[in-house]
Amino acid sequence: MSRDQLSTRSADAAVGVFAGQHVLAEFEGVDPALLDDVAFLRVTLERSLDRAGATVCHVVSKRFVPQGVTVLALLSESHASLHTYPEVGAVFLDVFTCGNRADPELATRLLAEALGAKDTHVTIIRRGRALPAAVDTKREVAR
Repeated sequence: MSRDQLSTRSADAAVGVFAGQHVLAEFEGVDPALLDDVAFLRVTLERSLDRAGATVCHVVSKRFVPQGVTVLALLSESHASLHTYPEVGAVFLDVFTCGNRADPELATRLLAEALGAKDTHVTIIRRGRALPAAVDTKREVAR
């Protein structure tokens, strides 16, 4: 195998790896007005995911009556969703990414900061197989 072939193979080592990280979070103490602002939530979720290295393919949202918003982001790496409860100043967040290109923990921290959450509870679940040591390196992507 040539040096170029080895280099390409190493760079693609994480592609097709059956491994991922699932972050489930609850944020509380958030300004209710922010939690009912569809445009703000869409932009904020997309920016947080982008800064964490995720590739956002599509974002959809739904505002509920009398209040509350759901935002879903389809990622190349998998998905993210948030569900708001303005009446109690709270949010459920779910970010799942396959491989190691994106950092769902960083996306979660960035979103909590952008929302000004006073309390956060985060659960991290490793899914699938362990990443090979050569590709198990998270990068801090925040800009």
